Amino acid sequence: MPRLIPRDERFAEQFARFADHLLDAATKLAALVEQYDRLEERIAEIASVEHEADVVDRAITARLERTLVTPFDREDIHALSNRLDDVVDEIKAVAEAFIINDIERPTPQAVALVRVLAATASQLHDALLRLDSFKGMEPHLKVIHELEHEADGLSRAAIAALFKGQTDAMFALRWREIYAGLEEAIDAMEDSGEVLERILTKR
Repeated sequence: MPRLIPRDERFAEQFARFADHLLDAATKLAALVEQYDRLEERIAEIASVEHEADVVDRAITARLERTLVTPFDREDIHALSNRLDDVVDEIKAVAEAFIINDIERPTPQAVALVRVLAATASQLHDALLRLDSFKGMEPHLKVIHELEHEADGLSRAAIAALFKGQTDAMFALRWREIYAGLEEAIDAMEDSGEVLERILTKR
């Protein structure tokens, strides 16, 4: 039987765009900490990606407001868009913190955390591209959980190292802010994965 009210299937397209922006921001942050040059230029590039992600977030919200029948639950669409937006916002905030806090060079712990962030972004990106068919998403979601667990351990060790034999309190506080931002970005990606898992269970 044909639907009397057709579903709007274009949400998957919007989330695919969001996925591209999220991965781009994470990749650019990884390049920033790995190479640590042209900071102003690199941060401006991340800010531009964050702006494009905001455009997608607003487009999803506008489409949700005018769509009667959605391909999956409205609250899940809203939650997923919000958490993806949080990820890109956190990535931008972390990038800016390197200049704001006058960081001379990234710590090895920061580099390790950013690598996990970028790996998580890649897995989330691939999962989001499967929203049109819902096929093959589970392996990516499993890896996202594993990476978040790895990030938790790295973050705890990094913060512990800051206050072990450290006499410069400002140095420790500045880096704690950066580590916290990285962990929040990774947590938001895991939250996004959990929304995708919730969507799958309702299929």
